[in-house]
Amino acid sequence: MNLTEIHNVPATIPTPLRIQEYGVGIFIGAQTKSALKKKLKKGLVSVNDETATTATMISGGECIRLSAPTEVGPEKKLVFPLKVLFEDDHLAVVHKPAGILVSGNRFKTIANALPQNLRPSPLPDGTRPQPVHRLDYPTTGTLLIGKTSSSIRALNGLFADKRISKEYFAVAIGNMDKEGIIVADVDGKRSESRYEVHHSVASERFSRLNLVAVRPATGRRHQIRRHLSGIGNPILGDKTYGTEGLILNGKGLYLHAHSLTFVHPFTHQEMVVTSELPIRFEKLF
Repeated sequence: MNLTEIHNVPATIPTPLRIQEYGVGIFIGAQTKSALKKKLKKGLVSVNDETATTATMISGGECIRLSAPTEVGPEKKLVFPLKVLFEDDHLAVVHKPAGILVSGNRFKTIANALPQNLRPSPLPDGTRPQPVHRLDYPTTGTLLIGKTSSSIRALNGLFADKRISKEYFAVAIGNMDKEGIIVADVDGKRSESRYEVHHSVASERFSRLNLVAVRPATGRRHQIRRHLSGIGNPILGDKTYGTEGLILNGKGLYLHAHSLTFVHPFTHQEMVVTSELPIRFEKLF
């Protein structure tokens, strides 16, 4: 059978957009730009009952339909309580625990848990809530969520323009300078992280442990983990980039996404949303 999702575009939108730009986050069956593009190429998207292409423009008042084959069966809901740090009709920030993927093909993901933890948006372009960035599987902390299609686009734009500041806390091993800037390529791309040591304690096993605030200027995969390891101060519990003989097993990765700072794209208020340090961090210092 075919599952049809329908979205009515508000009568006026700020700027006409190609459907593959406007449609990001609108449909459960095509939540990303690449997924929507595939549906368009297969002829599964229509605008005002005419088959849409990647060149179709959306200017306001259109009816967009997504048709996709689906199997008959009950919809499974993931029951996984999340701590909500902030929420309004446009967006939310949740605390991501360690040991769960943000999104992907697995059933147990933050993305699948969001509908049971957030209020549905009453706005005309309200959609299934969607994370707009990622945190590693073992990393804890602040995760930004879009609740409307326009919010998802706006937040993606803020990230692309580097107008969202992120601060992490990590526990780094070994002697290190009080502060510094790390500039090193990650996967062939220039990457930069600034760090500042807040506390240090002597350790019989690790020589020294440091509570370090890190502010990445770029957002490469595993950037903070690779940068700190690259200067000889790997993160405690990092089995991938840690030093042999200094791997802490069973306690997880000591990396926490502490805060997000940005201007709300719709209320224009400056937002600073924080997630408290996990107790295991505090116990070390």
